Amino acid sequence: MTATAPIPSPPTSRPDPAPHAGPDPREDDRPPRPSLLRRTTARGGGSPARHRRLLVLALIAVVAIPTAASLWGSGSWPGALTYDLRSPLEELDTWLVENRDSHWLFLYFLLHIGNNAVLAVDGVLAFLEGLGWTGVTAAATVLAWYAGGANLGRRALRTAATALGTFAVIGLLDMWEPAMETLALMAVAVAASAAVGALLGLAAGLSDRCEKVLRPVFDTMQVMPAFAYLLPFVLLFGIGTPSALIATVIYAAPPMARLTSLGLRGAAPAALEASTSLGANAWQRLWTARLPLARRQMLLGLNQTIMMCLSMVVLASMIGAGGLGDEVFTGLSRVDVGQALVPGIAIVLIAVWLDRTTAAAGERMDDTSSSGPVSRARAWARRAGAVAVVAVASVAGPAALGREWPENWTVGISQPVNTAVAWITDHLGSGIPVVGGTATWSENFARWVLNPLRDGLQGTPWWLLLLAAAALALLVGTWRTALTATAALAAIGVMGLWPASLNTLSQVLAALLVTLLLGVAVGVLAARVSWVDRAIRPVLDVMQTMPQFIYLIPVVALFNVGRTAAIIAAVVYALPAVVRITAQGIRETDPAALEAARSMGATTGQQLRQVQLPLARPALLLAVNQGVVLVLAIVVIGGLVGGGALGYDVVYALQKSELGIGLTSGAAIVCLGVFLDRITQPASARDRGARR
Repeated sequence: MTATAPIPSPPTSRPDPAPHAGPDPREDDRPPRPSLLRRTTARGGGSPARHRRLLVLALIAVVAIPTAASLWGSGSWPGALTYDLRSPLEELDTWLVENRDSHWLFLYFLLHIGNNAVLAVDGVLAFLEGLGWTGVTAAATVLAWYAGGANLGRRALRTAATALGTFAVIGLLDMWEPAMETLALMAVAVAASAAVGALLGLAAGLSDRCEKVLRPVFDTMQVMPAFAYLLPFVLLFGIGTPSALIATVIYAAPPMARLTSLGLRGAAPAALEASTSLGANAWQRLWTARLPLARRQMLLGLNQTIMMCLSMVVLASMIGAGGLGDEVFTGLSRVDVGQALVPGIAIVLIAVWLDRTTAAAGERMDDTSSSGPVSRARAWARRAGAVAVVAVASVAGPAALGREWPENWTVGISQPVNTAVAWITDHLGSGIPVVGGTATWSENFARWVLNPLRDGLQGTPWWLLLLAAAALALLVGTWRTALTATAALAAIGVMGLWPASLNTLSQVLAALLVTLLLGVAVGVLAARVSWVDRAIRPVLDVMQTMPQFIYLIPVVALFNVGRTAAIIAAVVYALPAVVRITAQGIRETDPAALEAARSMGATTGQQLRQVQLPLARPALLLAVNQGVVLVLAIVVIGGLVGGGALGYDVVYALQKSELGIGLTSGAAIVCLGVFLDRITQPASARDRGARR
């Protein structure tokens, strides 16, 4: 339930004109002064409690700043306050390698998990290979058709055509074998993630105590960049499928858990009361009322889990997962855009197919326009027909055309793509009159934005940055928030990664600034102009569906390798979420407040600045928080294309098995994410709580 903002009232101080004097010449159609429109939201920045916290912080600063300046001057983080974490981690790595074949922890626990993970993925891959390319294509098409309604309606046929086109193009691009490896790992990862997420969601949805315990765990898992999940499991399971699978499950389970819990807690009280009145016990209420009512939310959680699994499976190629991600990674490592683009297209097509299939299943649940339920006999007939089609395609297809996609049915596009990239580099990179070119933009952005921001952060005294972190956290939260944010930033210095972390922070801040400027502007425009919203909706759908790796390919083609390329990829990755959250917040503005502003003669700009944007403040704060999390994730991945800093350290560690470097850099990324999350999330969470 949203709070209603106070309605602006017209001014009463102006004297009425004399009855016989006619219209007052001053009372024309001029728009009212901005001061006549009262602010429609109460801001928390002026609360006495917050003033007291900032006053206490100022008093601490009066003592701490001179003390820190006298002890450590104004330089970077002092060496006396660092602790060597790399040596113990390298010793731990050595111990694990030496005892991997003899210690009970591996023999009776971790080894079984790793072997079962390999067996499960290999089993699914063998099943897909047994079906042959015709069987897999038929099974995917039938599954999509069934999810769309299993009829001749537009939704079912469109979903089936998407699946058919996806696998046809994958075969034409000669990506069939790596695509099957990716699908095998995806199938096992999605099943395990959905099961773990559903169980955790049940616990959080049915128990307040479990919900309180699991909430910070889910928050931390959301803040952690994907890279951070890979490192600990490489340490335990080594390079290969087990590490990739377990890291993917942990990364992708939280959306399923959160949405399952949300669906269970959002069950209609009337339905639960009716179930109780009929004598149902707790388990019967769960199976007959809560779970059916939460089905829509759980399906949305499954959709998000599938997308995150696909994204993580691609990243896991860096630790030996193979499949399409390995092809993309190889192309990016060689700066071969054509080689990287081909598997990238296949990944995007798989993502679109999975997204459209789950979305069609959700739409079918909400569809009330059908004539009525399908009879049991007709439903069984459809199922039997679907199984028969897949069986025939799996037997007759390989017999006639072979189990692998025919070699003479492939099309090579790598060379034309590289030729196009060379033309872009030669003609659009620089030398364009007035505009300059993409390479020129990249150089100027690094020279005039990134370098000053990085040098400014690295040149600022470390104790002043900690004090600024505490002040920012106090502005949006409590002392606990400030302590968490400051401790996270201080932990980076203790690990001896202060300069590299500030370099990463400068890239995150630059990318976040560009993302918010573009995202808020486009979101406001989409909320106010209907045709703009319709035009950008499919573009945002595609951008949200693409895995993280894929953004790097066209960016490298246009802007070459470097920090600017990583930042632009981060902007493209984070922009859809910021645009959609902003647009939704603007659309949900209280109509009464808008009508009152119009009645007072407010212009369109005044309505936006003084009514819609203040009322949309919770949504805008949420957009900032989501932008921070998404930008941090992709900027770190930008280490693959010359982003440097912590991202490069993690990539280098994964490639060279330098786990001491990789784990400390990954921990610094997590600390940076916690710091940025804490200075943006509490205000949005508090505002959302106030609106309920």
